[in-house]
Amino acid sequence: MRVCGIEIKGSEAILCLMTLKDGLFDLPDCRQTRLALTQDKDAENVQKFQFNLAKLIEDYKIEQLVIKERPQKGKFAGGAVGFKIEAAIQLINRCPSLILSGSIIKEKIKQHPLPVDFKDTGLKGFQETAFVTAYAFLAK
Repeated sequence: MRVCGIEIKGSEAILCLMTLKDGLFDLPDCRQTRLALTQDKDAENVQKFQFNLAKLIEDYKIEQLVIKERPQKGKFAGGAVGFKIEAAIQLINRCPSLILSGSIIKEKIKQHPLPVDFKDTGLKGFQETAFVTAYAFLAK
């Protein structure tokens, strides 16, 4: 199964592709590690963001989108632009999406520790949360 872990931070969706085949995890190369939504007040830009992600899903044959949940209230609440990004992702018809809470991710990692140190993955540092989110979904 090929999934895309997503962390929404500010006005960006940070991406990490991961596959699980025959019990082996793989991190395929991807042309984009992040997608930005600039000028979120313009519907055309929101549609362009959604189109670009949908094209990425199609090109890389992604079967599942997994988004790390962000609080809606409180000190660490996500911003309005982030929730627009989340909605745009969830409304892509070509691929199902799922939101995983931080507590579920921690529980999955505790049950199935990461098989490799993140620094050895070759991913960029800002992709770590997206990586962990994808892994938590695939870890059974």
